Amino acid sequence: MQLTRRHFNGALAALASAGAAPRAFAADVVKIGYVSPQTGPLAPFGEADKWVIEQMKAALKDGIAIGGKKYEVQVLLKDSQSSPNRAGEVANDLILKEKVALVLTAGTPETANPVSDACELNEVPCISSVVPWQPWFFGRKGDPAKGFNWTYHVFWGLEDVIANFTNGWKSVSTNKKVGGLFPNDGDGNAWGDKELGFPKPLSQMGFTLTDPGRFQNGTQDFSAQIAKFKSEGVEIVTGVVIPPDAKTFLTQARQQGFRPKVVTLGKALLFPGAIEALGDLGDGLTTEVWWSPSHPFSSSLTKQSARQLADAYEAGTKKQWTQPIGFAHALFEIAGNALSRSKSLKNTDVRDAIAATNLQTVVGPVKWGGQGPFRNVSKTPLVLGQWVKGGKHKYDLVIVNNEAFKQIPAGGQLKPI
Repeated sequence: MQLTRRHFNGALAALASAGAAPRAFAADVVKIGYVSPQTGPLAPFGEADKWVIEQMKAALKDGIAIGGKKYEVQVLLKDSQSSPNRAGEVANDLILKEKVALVLTAGTPETANPVSDACELNEVPCISSVVPWQPWFFGRKGDPAKGFNWTYHVFWGLEDVIANFTNGWKSVSTNKKVGGLFPNDGDGNAWGDKELGFPKPLSQMGFTLTDPGRFQNGTQDFSAQIAKFKSEGVEIVTGVVIPPDAKTFLTQARQQGFRPKVVTLGKALLFPGAIEALGDLGDGLTTEVWWSPSHPFSSSLTKQSARQLADAYEAGTKKQWTQPIGFAHALFEIAGNALSRSKSLKNTDVRDAIAATNLQTVVGPVKWGGQGPFRNVSKTPLVLGQWVKGGKHKYDLVIVNNEAFKQIPAGGQLKPI
């Protein structure tokens, strides 16, 4: 059918009545790229992202004024598929094809590191999170004297997770013998590193660490590790594993008669879905808590408290709140704030605005150049939580040690399994 002037005008009228402006008259657009694991074994880290992005679309529906000019905000979500190679590819797509003004990324070194590297290489500002700062900084060959030019990170460090884990362990009676599960990946190599990771501080505190060596993610047989832990009399198990590996290990430990008093794992035990999948094995497990409804912070963007944000998520998704909600939300708080302060959409102006951030967010204060070990890292608080049988939910994550950050209230005390 030939498109006549009458058809064209009719199409314009239809667009107008549907509330959409024709593209020729649309506002200028600023694009924000977001890369996270939506599928694959790391998908629990990205589970809340689509909900957060919908919330952001509502919060930013009137656009952002950048350098005195109004821009419509578009958020482009890309799935890393839990693969470092894929994470780098989609980051390059966002940078080179979509021409995003900045990139946000979160969810383990396997996601955030390749995305940060792509941004550093292409001179595009990037804000990353949900990776302890050591595997993010040193895992990318960061030089403390120089730092990075384009990539900025907000999260806690291994020193914080070690302090929280050991604070909890000291509060219960054990023989101080610890078994370590450190896989051959960005997190595992950092956590098990003799200088940067757990071995040195544990030794200094009088704990004995048994580290049976690195294993591949997706391992189906933990018999060797379990036998080693049993022979060494291990009563505390720690490490940083993906959820499927935690289930395999805990199931086989129970089958092989290994019953430690305390199991404190990073990464795998963060998510309610992973705990429910463990059945009765989930009861009493402990993990780090980087965000919760109990955190005494509010969003600079929506003014919601941490509790209100978690409640809104549960009402909107009919799912239990999960820790990454807070950090996904905070990344957009920081991005929106930085863009609103930027002189223009030039890469250097956006980058300089990010570097100058001093913002109270739903995960706590964010400030680069004054709140971390290097100018590219801003640290956030950390406490320890334990999964206990719940009422509304099958299991609840209760904060059981807040010695590292007293402003976050504890809801109980650590109990041995």
